[in-house]
Amino acid sequence: MRVLIVDDHPVVVSGCKALLAAEPDIEVFDAPDAETGLAAYMAKTPDVAVIDINLPGLSGFELATRILTQDPAARIVIFSMNDDPAFAARAISTGAKGYLAKNDDPSLFVAALRQVCAGGTYLPGALAQKMAFAKFDNRLAQLSQREMEIVRLLAAGQSMGAIADKLGVSYKTIANNCTSLKLKLGARTSMDLMRVALEAQGQ
Repeated sequence: MRVLIVDDHPVVVSGCKALLAAEPDIEVFDAPDAETGLAAYMAKTPDVAVIDINLPGLSGFELATRILTQDPAARIVIFSMNDDPAFAARAISTGAKGYLAKNDDPSLFVAALRQVCAGGTYLPGALAQKMAFAKFDNRLAQLSQREMEIVRLLAAGQSMGAIADKLGVSYKTIANNCTSLKLKLGARTSMDLMRVALEAQGQ
């Protein structure tokens, strides 16, 4: 099994490699950002791609979309610090075959990759249960991938200036996006945006 890990944190990549090192049939290679990740995918044609959501430049969601455009049969597992069902639902709607939170039991990592490689799908049990019972606010369906990325970065404590730098746009553009997001999600402040996106259920 050939596994591509796209993550910009060396410690995370090293940890993933360590988990897979005991598996003699697994070959691992990695990339630190979306651009090199896409190039690596096209060059190496891995059986499974593990993609972090929070990448420099393009988000993991955007990378997954680009890979699937090139290879509709791609088997992608989204990897995130966030175990909220809203992110998992977004990953699945993007076309990913699995979702793993970085705080999940490490012993599940290899099993998840093998399951996806075999043509299956994978969600941790607790997360799958949350998704089954959650009624996600339909307002989220209005958001573009870029808007979801801005909401996620705000929730991570990033300032609008830092988000503008990360996404390569002007501060004014991010400020305008945030104003639009507040209207779409009924949020009063910038920090309310993620709370509304993740907590609004069946309103």
